[in-house]
Amino acid sequence: MERVSSIFSQILKFFPRSLFDAAVAHHRGEKHAKGMTCWSQFVALLFCHLGGARSLREIIGGLAASEGKLRHLGIDRAPTRSTLAYANEHRPWQIYQEVFQQLLSVCQADAKAVKRKFRFRNPLLSLDSTLISVCVSMFDWASYVQTKGAVKLHLVLNHQGYLPQYAVISDGKTADVKVAQQMEFASGTMLVMDRGYEAHDWWRKLSLGGVYFVSRLKDSTGYTILAERAVPAGTILRDEEIMLWSEKNQAEPMRLRRIEVWVEQKQDTLVFVTNHPKLAASTVAAIYKDRWQIELFFKAIKQSLRIKTFIGTSENAVHIQIWTALIAMLLVRYLQLRSSWNWSLSNLFALLRQQLFVYRDLWRWLNRPFHPPLEIEDPQLTLLLGT
Repeated sequence: MERVSSIFSQILKFFPRSLFDAAVAHHRGEKHAKGMTCWSQFVALLFCHLGGARSLREIIGGLAASEGKLRHLGIDRAPTRSTLAYANEHRPWQIYQEVFQQLLSVCQADAKAVKRKFRFRNPLLSLDSTLISVCVSMFDWASYVQTKGAVKLHLVLNHQGYLPQYAVISDGKTADVKVAQQMEFASGTMLVMDRGYEAHDWWRKLSLGGVYFVSRLKDSTGYTILAERAVPAGTILRDEEIMLWSEKNQAEPMRLRRIEVWVEQKQDTLVFVTNHPKLAASTVAAIYKDRWQIELFFKAIKQSLRIKTFIGTSENAVHIQIWTALIAMLLVRYLQLRSSWNWSLSNLFALLRQQLFVYRDLWRWLNRPFHPPLEIEDPQLTLLLGT
């Protein structure tokens, strides 16, 4: 017989309690706290996302219904609704940002083994953001327009394994490029982003720091063509070296490449701009096309996790819910990478939701999900009665 704990319990082992407790101590998460621990709060919120609970009542009810299995999760009992609501409002959300970074370091090590799509060795990162609509009367701190509120999730997606690498949460009015300008990127990194990130001073700073980018120019941006490069027969129409008009007063103007590509499916042309001097024009077009992965990430996190509706209305509670959603997404993406089964992300989320409190080996289930489990040993003490 095989003796295992629930799949949810095995998932929680990816978060060593010593590291989690260190994050709690670092941010003084349990200062003056009585009753529920930060670990209990984390278990409840992870259950919210992985179990599909839609409210505080469903979180508490779902955990309470599995009362006999909670010790495997490191908690004695399900928290009360008021206690969890108070914790979400007052416990520092930075705890879960640090837990996210702890898990990311583990996931990145395995993601390096994934076959790269592009031949160049530069790390490829996508920058983008998504709006999450909220009721402005209840989320007064997240004003967007006069009658609507919104929370904006700014994300950096690493194309090595398509793992979320960094996130910033702001109100809906914060400009994408303003957040991006506060980020630091290592020399040699390749960034891909849409035209909402066009800021010529920032582009110059990236170029001076050895950071490459692929983006698009706004229609109103002026430039001068300095030279034209030869292009192969096919979809590449132009490959030009340009200088932006905003650079004309610089002692050493930034030289960019403007690449025009014919897209057969749209029967239209797309124009890309990059500061990389050597990449083939077709590679630049392929890099921008791969930016679509960050859009798919936003679609997956909104469809599979509890992020479009919130169980708390304070800014702190929203931050906690989004950071724990990112942890859940990173965790499931990691399971998908490690599994030998050809899972789609949506299917893995759906089946994992049904299996959370099932007693079977996590990796055996991930690799052979539709095979019957091995007979497991009853966790209750077996009494041998004489005949």
